[in-house]
Amino acid sequence: MGKIKIGIVGYGNLGRGVEYAIRQNPDMELVAVFTRRQPGDISLKTSGVAVCHYDEMKQYVGKIDVMVLCGGSATDLIVQAPDVAKMFNTVDSFDTHARIPEFYSLVDAAAKPTKHVSIISVGWDPGMFSITRLYNNCILPDAKDYTFWGKGVSQGHSDAIRRVEGVKNGKQYTVPVESAVEQVRTGSNPELTTRQKHTRVCYVVAQPGAELARIESEIKNMPNYFADYDTFVNFISDEEFEKNHNTMPHGGFVIRSGFTGENRENKQLIEYSLKLDSNPEFTSSVLVAYARAAYKLANEASYGAKTVFDIAPALLSPMSNEALREQFL
Repeated sequence: MGKIKIGIVGYGNLGRGVEYAIRQNPDMELVAVFTRRQPGDISLKTSGVAVCHYDEMKQYVGKIDVMVLCGGSATDLIVQAPDVAKMFNTVDSFDTHARIPEFYSLVDAAAKPTKHVSIISVGWDPGMFSITRLYNNCILPDAKDYTFWGKGVSQGHSDAIRRVEGVKNGKQYTVPVESAVEQVRTGSNPELTTRQKHTRVCYVVAQPGAELARIESEIKNMPNYFADYDTFVNFISDEEFEKNHNTMPHGGFVIRSGFTGENRENKQLIEYSLKLDSNPEFTSSVLVAYARAAYKLANEASYGAKTVFDIAPALLSPMSNEALREQFL
């Protein structure tokens, strides 16, 4: 069997991560990158790979097995995913949780009639954390779920900081409240508010002459982002920002705490955690594994939109079922 031919749509942090991840998967090869920018402005790390404008995608029908969509959820994927799914098998990382049912329907309506597979909302949350929550709920029905994110960079909250007048640059870290995490780990099943679970820590480079007190107040009182949390704003220099805040770590915990036994006498706790130096590179690695699954499903004619809940673990692996049973079971 030849290598799985991959295309990348969008070449930001996520797209670059997909390029790196493909290098670690010998059964795959990168064929082309598609961008809405000027193709000549993009320099890939992989030689011999075409960089094309988004509008040239149709020329690659039949030449690419799976397109990995690396645009943002807010405006890119909601349009691009159904568009591309009419021509190719796709994998994306759509992460607006509340809109996933709507997004699924849009993509399914595009992929199924054209005989393509589209695996949506792939990553770590939604994605790996979602699978963990599902397994945990099936195994421990008498229990409570807790999800903690961080310590890590929230890209959406960081963008919100940078939109504040007088802010030159900014980054926001979501930090789990350690006492809350430990309380959950005891099995006491506490009721925790949003503020009790996470803290938000901001590092801001202000424009020269900007009013720092106003910037801090605007950030702390921003609805839907910071108002419901204990938020700390630290003003720093360009140099300190570049030295200490130029990476994108993240991670978190999924915990389900419950009981078994005739009288609920036995505490049971399941915990899954991630500690990531690079959020986009880890998400890219998940996308590439699911691109393999999309390729296999397409060969089985199992068309339409899928989520991580629909994908058997063996489909993610390049190994045979016999080898998986021998090595991992």
